[in-house]
Amino acid sequence: MDLGGARGPDAVAYVFALCLGALMFVRRRFPVLALAATAAGLLAYYAAGYPPVGLALPVAAALYSAAEAGKLAFSAGVAAALVAISTTFRLVQGEDPGYLLGFELASTVGLMLGAIALGATVRATRLLRAEQRRTEERAVADREREAERRVGQERLRIARDLHDALGHTIAVVAVQTSVATEALDDDPAAARAALTTIRAASDEAVRELRTTLGLLTDAEGRGPAGSLRNLGALVAATADTGLRVDMRTEGEPVLLPVVVDTTAYRIVQEALTNCLRHARAQRAEVLLRYESGRLEVSVTDDGAGAASPRPGRGLAGMRERAALLGGRVEIGSRPGAGFRVSASLPVEVGR
Repeated sequence: MDLGGARGPDAVAYVFALCLGALMFVRRRFPVLALAATAAGLLAYYAAGYPPVGLALPVAAALYSAAEAGKLAFSAGVAAALVAISTTFRLVQGEDPGYLLGFELASTVGLMLGAIALGATVRATRLLRAEQRRTEERAVADREREAERRVGQERLRIARDLHDALGHTIAVVAVQTSVATEALDDDPAAARAALTTIRAASDEAVRELRTTLGLLTDAEGRGPAGSLRNLGALVAATADTGLRVDMRTEGEPVLLPVVVDTTAYRIVQEALTNCLRHARAQRAEVLLRYESGRLEVSVTDDGAGAASPRPGRGLAGMRERAALLGGRVEIGSRPGAGFRVSASLPVEVGR
């Protein structure tokens, strides 16, 4: 091969050009192979003595794809080797050193480095976004698990309350039964009073049991009803105890994340339980209002209220659960004006 002069372009030279162009179609699927083949093709082109061509244009896309695939060192090594070999061949073939080294070399190196840097930047950005998505998914999963744990705690708390209430009732029944037994012959009036107390305590225990089971299960007894879809069953179970409950929905309902759906249901559940146990209310109202990006929940009653409301641990737990989702729960009361529980929850979590 005569290194002192260049061959004129012929059919083989055009085949080189077509092959280098065809490699661009596979550079995304096989970035390393495409870059290696491009480099080998250029070296073979120079070795065959064809007229020199610039390096940046045929190799820039392959350098970008290899860097985007994470082969940064390989891309930089291939670029440096190509520049060195190409410059040497072209100097041997007699090109002007001033033009080649003073002008074209700088632009070629700059374009190659730019392609490599762009590929590395795109890869880093993609990895960062993927990590952010994974972090958000983990955060949502953590909030779901925390909410489920708190739901379990709420059910356990209600079960313990029921245990305490029934235990007290059974103790009253046992004592009054003894009184009735002893007084049955000597003091019939006292026996009748004891039996009346037993009847009242038993009725109260049955109401307590029915209410608690209604709060814990759906209308068909299939298990936990921790969803707004089952809110009608909750309201019906509460109404069976004698408390009138009106329910309204404003706005266009949307599909809620499970953790938001469950939390909204539990807030209504706990607020109605508070009405039954502490408020001495005759009527309650449940309002669900769907707003842009938020769900507003309100439960009010016409009970006695209190100057300084002191809700139990259940409502405090609702505050904590809502705060985990980025929402809030507010509890208010005025003497003689009833009790109010209002909550604001985000419709989307972890976005």
